[in-house]
Formats: sequence, C-alpha cells, structure tokens
Amino acid sequence: MEEMSKEVDKNDVAAPQQATETKDEEPPGAEESKSDIAATVDDILKSQEDPEEEEGGETVSFKVIFCKTKHEVEFGLDKTIIKLKNHLQKIIGVPPAMQKIMIKGLAQDDQTLRSLGVTKGAKVMVVGSKLDDVIAVSAPSPQELAAAESSTKEKETFCSQTMHKKILDKGIPDDALPGIKGIKEPLPAFPLHGMLNKQGKKVRLTFKMELDELWIGTQQRTDKIPMSSIKAVVNEVITGHEEYHILAIQLGPTEASRYWIYWIPAQYVDAIKDSILGKWQYF
Repeated sequence: MEEMSKEVDKNDVAAPQQATETKDEEPPGAEESKSDIAATVDDILKSQEDPEEEEGGETVSFKVIFCKTKHEVEFGLDKTIIKLKNHLQKIIGVPPAMQKIMIKGLAQDDQTLRSLGVTKGAKVMVVGSKLDDVIAVSAPSPQELAAAESSTKEKETFCSQTMHKKILDKGIPDDALPGIKGIKEPLPAFPLHGMLNKQGKKVRLTFKMELDELWIGTQQRTDKIPMSSIKAVVNEVITGHEEYHILAIQLGPTEASRYWIYWIPAQYVDAIKDSILGKWQYF
C-alpha cells in the first residue's frame, strides 16, 4: 500500500508539470497551417511576377520602335505577344491593353515571336498611348459632361434623324456584305465594302495596321487617315435591320467632323473600334 501511495504521489506531481510543459506547445496542425500560409504568400508573390520571367528558352534580339525611339530588346522566341506587351510596359510605359504591335501586320496576343518570323535585328513597331496622356486628352470638364448629358437627352436616335433617314430609306445596297447580329468577328482580310456615306456614295474601309492608318475610299478619292488622329467612333443599330449599323468616325474635335457610314455589318463593329481606338476604349 505504501508503494502504491508513493506511485500515486509521483503521478500527482508529474501531472501538473506535464501540463505546464504542454501549455506553451502549439495546437495540432499549427505547423501545417504555417506551411500553408507560407505557400500561399509564395504563390501570391509568384503571381505578381511578369509572365515572361516564368520560363527560359531560346531568345532573340530585335529593335522595338515606339514614338520614333528605338529600344534594344531581347526576348524569348516562343513567348507570346501578350507577354511581350507586359515586358514592354516597363520600357515604354504603355499598358498592354493600349499597345498595338506590328510585325508584318497587326500581331495577335496569342501568337509567338517564332510564329511571326522575328529574327535577330528585326524591327518591331509599337503603337499606343500612355495612360496619363489618354486621360489628359480625353477627360472632359464638368461643363462638358453637363452639356453632353443635356444634349443626349434631347437628341433623337440616329435612325430617326432626317439626314440619316434619307440614306436608310434607299434600302440595303445590292453589294452590301452580309450582316450577322449577335456575334463578333475579326476584320476580314479584304477591305470592308458595299457601304454608303452621307452623300449616298459607295464607300470602302481599308485598315492598314502596319501604317496605323485607316483608308476611306470612294470612286473619286481615297483619304488616308492616321488612326491616332481619330477622336471617337460612335455607332447605332439600324432599326428594322439589326444585322447592320450606322457608324461615324470623328476626325476632329467636334461632332461636325463625323464621317458617317451606313450599312456596316454588325459582326465587324467591335473589331473596327478595336482597330481604330485600341482596347483601352473599354476601360
């Protein structure tokens, strides 16, 4: 009995000591939780790195021309145009969404430098505006906003205005391109034709992306318009013919400088805006 009592006493003494020792221990799973947090932080940091830093591979040196300034760039041949845009943002200060890259025509974001045939010493042209410049030019004053809001309330739709109605009443031109409502398509490889201007004359649009120019052609003449000089593009669905739009290209600071075009196929309207203004128009 005495031995059992001693054994019990020892246990009684050891128990508080053990409790004291385990009091400061971390709960089960704490180390695993810390590991998860560290991994999450690491993932976040990696996600903030430029995509082009993720992998190596064969590179090529070429010249990037922006605003008449040349920049020597070395970049991965198998990396995409969107990754190149991210890389160029740090060099020229233009956000990727505002860049248009010309390599034998307008380069698409998912194309690689290799697929576009970029070789050592090649020249790559970049067209775009810095965000600060765009905001400075396009930000309207409070007076202009108020006037625009008031004017919008008073205006009729384009289709109901006399100047447009007299053109639309002539009907769809015989050689008009087929219009498709409800879908978006890239610009075709050929000029857009079969449309009419404000005088009811046939007009065609040719997009010279490598020159950053829009060519507006009639039977009498062809005007070559720098896309950077175009202030706005507005459009409206033609009532009763939703597969076609009225579209105006504003060539000067006021609405009086709008060049009106009728019977634009609906599927090309967004591509026209993207090509002229760049994707930054949607921000």
